[in-house]
Amino acid sequence: MSMLPEHLTPEVWLEQVLSSAEARSGGVVKRQIRDVERLVGRDAFLAEAERRGFQVVQNNRHFVIFCNLMPIRRVRAVDGRSNARP
Repeated sequence: MSMLPEHLTPEVWLEQVLSSAEARSGGVVKRQIRDVERLVGRDAFLAEAERRGFQVVQNNRHFVIFCNLMPIRRVRAVDGRSNARP
């Protein structure tokens, strides 16, 4: 399944993605689904994200990982005004 260089195992790749500076600061990380599936597998990726308390959403070709437990809301403009609150 893996197409990683010999020195980079699926476990190391997963650790690097989910322990990046952005992830450690509670930010957002995005990865292509095909890369996740090819390099570590969907189930292993999602299980590790959940174990860390991260939230993952899928959109088109990407997993978007919210590296925090804050609520996720979909916001839309209504009559040209956003319903997003600061």
